Amino acid sequence: MTHHYAPETGAPQRRWGALVARFVSAGVDVSVLTPPPHYPSGTLAPGSAELRPGTVSRGAHGERIIRVHYREHTTGLVSRTADHLVAAISSIGLGLRRLRRRTHRPTVVIGTVPGIPSMFAAWALARIFRAALVVEMRDAWPDLIRPSGIMTGSLAQRRPGRAFATTLAHRVITRLQSRADLVVTTTETFADVLRSRGARNVAVVRNGTAFPVVSRPVVVPGTDLEPRPFRVVYAGTLGRSQGLEVAVRAAAVVESRGLPIEVRIVGAGNDAAQLAALARSLGAPVTVGPPIPHTEIEALYEWADTLVVSLRDWEPFQWTVPSKLYEVMASGHHVTACVAGESAELVLALEAGDVVPPGDVEALANLWAGYAESGVAPVASRAASAWVAIHANDDVLAATYLALLDDLAR
Repeated sequence: MTHHYAPETGAPQRRWGALVARFVSAGVDVSVLTPPPHYPSGTLAPGSAELRPGTVSRGAHGERIIRVHYREHTTGLVSRTADHLVAAISSIGLGLRRLRRRTHRPTVVIGTVPGIPSMFAAWALARIFRAALVVEMRDAWPDLIRPSGIMTGSLAQRRPGRAFATTLAHRVITRLQSRADLVVTTTETFADVLRSRGARNVAVVRNGTAFPVVSRPVVVPGTDLEPRPFRVVYAGTLGRSQGLEVAVRAAAVVESRGLPIEVRIVGAGNDAAQLAALARSLGAPVTVGPPIPHTEIEALYEWADTLVVSLRDWEPFQWTVPSKLYEVMASGHHVTACVAGESAELVLALEAGDVVPPGDVEALANLWAGYAESGVAPVASRAASAWVAIHANDDVLAATYLALLDDLAR
């Protein structure tokens, strides 16, 4: 049960596309309850009329895809949450109707988060079918509820009811996690947090990456940047969680020091227009553009001297490792990591690049200014891509997941 699935593109869609392909290949009968493709626009994707709610089709890997109802939404949190609720409720109804035949009845029900309501719909279907319940937490929920503002917004103190709702949601989600037969996380740090709260069976299945792993440095050590500027790239989601205004402001600071720098930010998300406006207001050497096809990502990375991975300074993000970091490390390029916690430890341990505190404009500007002034491109260690080849390998991750599910199905 997932709110995001192919033919949409993104980290959740890629993760479950890779897992389902290997589950089906191993002989598992997989049914997917998911809305029609409508991410990130909030409206039905062009050419998807045949995937309307209520339809059942076969996916690219032979899986059974049951399309559930959804609600067209804007970029606002309330609107998107309403969409998640509609899909979750519809998943219960359509799941009960389409999976009640003996040949389709599930032995394991997986609810992958976000959206958060998916985990409650998965719990309901697991109870109905007397199946094992797996709750997959790809991010540090419920802890992200408060800093993200998903329920409190900026009026928390003026509207105490919202603060109460946040506390209640935290307790309810934590209770469901503790009652699940298995909770799957993508990092060891968050797994430990959930165990400390009473989750009885927690396992780690990291995110993978489809990016071709490079076994050697892309940039030759000592590469001279002259006469061109130092080049920085961010490619991915342009949302509130990423806090990419730090990159725009840092680029403006570097240029104000008379040092040549060029930053390219590409992607889609709620903050795209704000980032572009900020770059214009500061006169920063930053271009903000729409997403580019996956086939063009490698060329964009080749153009860059460093690739940015950024998260806000929220405590729950110390327990997560974004899938974008695995992609960047696989590429063999130097990473500028504006992160803390497990992500920062990984970058430093593997010498994948440099770490600066999230949101620290001065530290980031000093880092980039140092490279621009030296005229020498930074280089990542071979250890980073080698680690990804082992620990973010889709075959290994799917085998680990299947072993966990086999234990539940016995």
